[in-house]
Amino acid sequence: MNTNDCPQILREFLSYHETIKGQSLKTVSEYYLDLRMFLRFMKLMRLELPYNTPLDSISIKDVDLEFLRNIHVTDIYDFLSYLANDRTTGESPSDSGIGAAARARKLSAIKSFFKYLTVRTKQLEENPVQDLEFPKLRKALPKYLTLEESSRLLQSVSGPNAKRDYAILMIFLSCGIRRSELVGLNITDIYEDRIRVVGKGNKERIVYMGSNCKQAIDDYLIERNKIELTDNRALFGSRNGNRISVTAVHRLVKKHLLDAGLDATQFSAHKLRHTAATLMLSGGVDVKTVQEVLGHEHLNTTEIYTHIENTELKIAAEANPISKLSK
Repeated sequence: MNTNDCPQILREFLSYHETIKGQSLKTVSEYYLDLRMFLRFMKLMRLELPYNTPLDSISIKDVDLEFLRNIHVTDIYDFLSYLANDRTTGESPSDSGIGAAARARKLSAIKSFFKYLTVRTKQLEENPVQDLEFPKLRKALPKYLTLEESSRLLQSVSGPNAKRDYAILMIFLSCGIRRSELVGLNITDIYEDRIRVVGKGNKERIVYMGSNCKQAIDDYLIERNKIELTDNRALFGSRNGNRISVTAVHRLVKKHLLDAGLDATQFSAHKLRHTAATLMLSGGVDVKTVQEVLGHEHLNTTEIYTHIENTELKIAAEANPISKLSK
């Protein structure tokens, strides 16, 4: 992350999120890029430069507390309007404006920044974005495999790495962990019937395995214990002797999806996580428990799965006498 143009006050905010909040470098980098764009736009407006001035040409190194103190909610609205209508997203003039999700992410970064300045460090008295609502997002239901398709996927596994790949797919489908979490698993993270998972923000959680998942890992460990890796703590290794990579996991999932006759363009390792959540809920697990299994910080992140499969709602619909009427 190149922060040559980063003012001191923003550098301190980024350092706070990396060292105190324990955010990943990727998250901190996204904060920097979003806030850099915002501050460049604020400079554009303050200096009354031509509206089509490239933001990349505007320095923010001199941004200080006094500059931030003079930012008001109307300035934030101007920035969101610029993002929605004028921000170029491609080479064609018609590619202007960015979507609601991207705008919401940038607003989230701005909110975090001003909360840090007002609540955490008390450098400012007024927070201009405290009551600002996020852009309305269209909630798309996540794609997932049915139980029958999940079975086909598992039955399709073959080849020299069959035990490893089967164990990986079982962990995704049974435990619903993230791809990055799976890559980071060490042999010592596997206990009798549970897995220690390190998730976002280095937060640890314990995920229990079903009996089939435990059996798949036990079968694989017999093979794994005969292998030497460059990082011999790693649970899963690649053919070059290193810890398995995120890219390698992506490829093996796509390969087995194709082998199972499933549409590999529609599904991925992350969709297997969606599948695990959906199957748990359809099996009667309550949403709060699924939240803990998946490692979601907020319950509303998990609740999107409740719109996919809710047996009780289906029973209620059938119980309605109107459904018994004949034509």
